[in-house]
Amino acid sequence: MEYEDFINAVALRAKVSTDQAATLTRVTLETLAGRISAGQAENLAYQLPTGLDDCLRQPLRREHATSSFGLEEFVQRVADRPDVDRALAGAGVGAVLTTLREAVTRDQFDDTVAQLPKEFWQVIEPVGAGGGRQPGPYSPHG
Repeated sequence: MEYEDFINAVALRAKVSTDQAATLTRVTLETLAGRISAGQAENLAYQLPTGLDDCLRQPLRREHATSSFGLEEFVQRVADRPDVDRALAGAGVGAVLTTLREAVTRDQFDDTVAQLPKEFWQVIEPVGAGGGRQPGPYSPHG
């Protein structure tokens, strides 16, 4: 998936402009990098287009990697960033995670979500919902 395709899919899902989608994507991926292992963040980064991969590689994010927090705090951390419209954070996180599922291999996505509480599935659209390309059947339980 190309950078523009990723951002356009997030914009469509979150019902925001592409500028807002780009910001939400960057901040959500940076927050995710602080929630999953450094190795998993690096594995995801390899599969993302240039412009998004660095969001998972920021040294600043690695300092607090694998700190344990749930979906509510995840969304709050995204909303607390000064460049994010607080009202869009929840929809943005869901849109980015759903688009991430389409952009990387199933194994990489499963490995990532396995490091997150099950509540994160609440914000990830089922395959076939929303915009973006449809890669085929997907089940969160394998």
